[in-house]
Amino acid sequence: MYHRLKPLERKTTPFEETPKTNAKAHWVKPEVVVEIKFNEWTADRRLRQPIFVGVRDDKDPKEVGLEGISVQKKSARRSTVAKRPARVSISARAKSAKVDAATLLEQLTALENKGGDGYLDFGGSKKLKVSNLDKVFFPKEKYTKGDVMRYYTRIADYILPTIQDRPLVLKRFPNGIDGESFYQQKAPETTPAGVRVEVIETDGGEEQPRYIGGDLLLYTIQLGAISVDPWHSRVGSLEYADYTIIDLDPGPRANFQRVVQVARRAKQVIDGFGLHAAIKTSGSTGLHIYLPLPPKTPNDAATIVAQMIATKVADAHPKEATIERFVKARGASTVYVDYLQNIQGKTVAGPYCVRAKPGATVSTPLKWTELTDALDPRDFHLGNAAERFERIGDIWNEAMRKKNSLRALV
Repeated sequence: MYHRLKPLERKTTPFEETPKTNAKAHWVKPEVVVEIKFNEWTADRRLRQPIFVGVRDDKDPKEVGLEGISVQKKSARRSTVAKRPARVSISARAKSAKVDAATLLEQLTALENKGGDGYLDFGGSKKLKVSNLDKVFFPKEKYTKGDVMRYYTRIADYILPTIQDRPLVLKRFPNGIDGESFYQQKAPETTPAGVRVEVIETDGGEEQPRYIGGDLLLYTIQLGAISVDPWHSRVGSLEYADYTIIDLDPGPRANFQRVVQVARRAKQVIDGFGLHAAIKTSGSTGLHIYLPLPPKTPNDAATIVAQMIATKVADAHPKEATIERFVKARGASTVYVDYLQNIQGKTVAGPYCVRAKPGATVSTPLKWTELTDALDPRDFHLGNAAERFERIGDIWNEAMRKKNSLRALV
């Protein structure tokens, strides 16, 4: 670290407000990104009990900024936070709810006509309080909170199986995608009794109540979350991954056709190993490839599988693909074949979810035959994605049900 920082040394502080140090400070240019875990933000915006985790060469310093205020304040654990509380349907999954999607859609329309506040009735004394359904989440497209709820209600049967039993990471946009946002994982005391919450142990050994995927989708939208980001493992077996992910992330001068090209290269490698995979748009500029794994595959093994495929692709096609973590060392026109999204607790945008991006794009499952040069992820959005899924069916969960064999993996 000394050799890394010495060339960056400077005489003056790079901070607008110079922090106090216990010993003489050696200021450096802010060019090295590191990962820190900490207890909390203090009232004067300092980190309490920060611990150095490691260097993040995969992050560009210019991309790092202060995130929104955390809502994960410490509080005494409620007696209502049980290991497996009863689930309540507060979404539109027709198989588990007493009302169907059409009825919920009618209720949403009625509430919007009355000002956007009220209760959604799921039958059996199960209700969800919603408010500000007319709040605009996507200013350019004029899509509202009600529009996002309506979309998830229509495609609930597709998306709910992808989050079932998984801890969720929420990124909340209370005032739409152009407003301030913040991440939330810890479930506060104000969480409605019907929302599934379970206590899980964090990396630091602390037990925290977390939101768990079930039938709670519309509640997360009410909170201002737009996308759905589930863990890769499930409660009760968090040390095991259900799938491994390869994230294709284009450089600043790599167009989407280059991403499609690298995805085809990855498919060739996957086929060569005798494996199978599902693919979807990220809802942004990349593509996500998922390989379903046999039961009780450790998280580390999931990472190794993705690493082997990514390395083989990058070695065979160095002008198109890279696994270089250091951003500045990557070619600007290459695609980063990221296999590191498989660490426990990391998430990517889940299939079928709306992204908090201009255009209200949707992370859309694809058939491999759709990987053509004409493919454009912006073609799948809040205004048309539900119709696509209703027309072609649930190709994602069908593909993920077939697990890869342990023999092929070995």
